[in-house]
Amino acid sequence: MTSAKDAPTVFIVEDEDAFIEALDIGLQREGFRVEVARDGAEALLNFETVKPDIILLDVMLPKVSGTDVCREIRKKSQVPIIMVSAKGSEIDTVVGLEVGADDYIVKPYRLRELVARIRAALRRSSLTQSEIDEVGIGTVRVGDVQIDPEQHMVTVRGTVTKLPLKEFELLYVLMANAGRVMTRENLIDRVWGSDYYGDTKTLDVHIKRLRSKIEVDPANPVNVVTIRGLGYKYEKLTS
Repeated sequence: MTSAKDAPTVFIVEDEDAFIEALDIGLQREGFRVEVARDGAEALLNFETVKPDIILLDVMLPKVSGTDVCREIRKKSQVPIIMVSAKGSEIDTVVGLEVGADDYIVKPYRLRELVARIRAALRRSSLTQSEIDEVGIGTVRVGDVQIDPEQHMVTVRGTVTKLPLKEFELLYVLMANAGRVMTRENLIDRVWGSDYYGDTKTLDVHIKRLRSKIEVDPANPVNVVTIRGLGYKYEKLTS
């Protein structure tokens, strides 16, 4: 049994007392430690002290918005972040993911679903090097892009390019299978896990972010191409 000391810490950044109380009780019952910040400024101030294992970050916050909090945290940490909001439009979801969130859940939600997403995100964030290696076949080079799992390094046209873990895994799966069509379902299963509860917009946004870093012209990609109705393919290009 996990002790309270060893339990994963969930940092709840939320300004509605009713949600805070329900999450505090429910998450502690599920075996998590809970820390709370009631506005964006407090979240940024206390982030280093709390050292959370995962963040539940509301979009609409006093002082500093959730998207700005996410953006600032991503400058220094790859801690898993699940955006939480009463808004459910596609643009809100995309904005949350584009600033670095790992997942997005809309209020009202079931605690069971939220806990499943938290545990899935924590499993992915604790990926060991040997598990990363199993995703592909070692260092892979296709055209002018090289990915090295041992060094967790991506080189694009001679320049080292830093990628968050999810983007790194996604690129690795695509490059290790260059020339093959990877279905959306297969990519989600390989990168987010078979128990992923979210929708496919998460994959699409990560593909968009990946293209912005490896393509010469992201609006007209030639490396990571879309195969309509199926998924994506990393083209076998020559340097």
